[in-house]
Amino acid sequence: MKHAATALATAALAAALGAPCAAHGAFDLEALMALLRAHPPGRVHFDETRTVSILDRPLDSSGELVFTPPDRLEKRTTSPSRERLVADSKQLVIERGGHRDVIALAEHPEVAVLVESMRATLAGDRAALERSYTATVQGDAAAWHLVLRPRDATLVRLVARVEIEGNQSSVRRVVIEQADGDRSLMQISPAPP
Repeated sequence: MKHAATALATAALAAALGAPCAAHGAFDLEALMALLRAHPPGRVHFDETRTVSILDRPLDSSGELVFTPPDRLEKRTTSPSRERLVADSKQLVIERGGHRDVIALAEHPEVAVLVESMRATLAGDRAALERSYTATVQGDAAAWHLVLRPRDATLVRLVARVEIEGNQSSVRRVVIEQADGDRSLMQISPAPP
């Protein structure tokens, strides 16, 4: 469950893809949220490396991410094996190995808060994002770096911080540092036609 939530959170942040758009004035959290809010989310390709303390070597995967406003996030892993994670409204669906599990987000508040915070980032919803995280932005529209640190003690036990890098309205790199030392690094690129 914890790894599914982390994978989905990474997917959510990575799914923002778009054409460059200009920002005027000082670049801060509100300017970044405006960039993300102004551009419709899209489909992207991802390459992910997860470092898990109980494993001898990192886990590599790749596939496609899709975010459809206001609340549907899908991560389709195609390599090394097929897996599909979908957060849609109030549930998380996990499909792998011919099995399908449905998790009610209301019954798993740590997962729900993480998923909703990621969806808020993609939607450019600063108020929703700041309910769960303290957020700081460095850089400018051409090369920005967003750092999210959980506010809630329950979430702090799951995620130490989330770092997102991008340019304009496109997310290019997402790092999730878990509280237990596990780490996920996702590189994002445009999806092939």
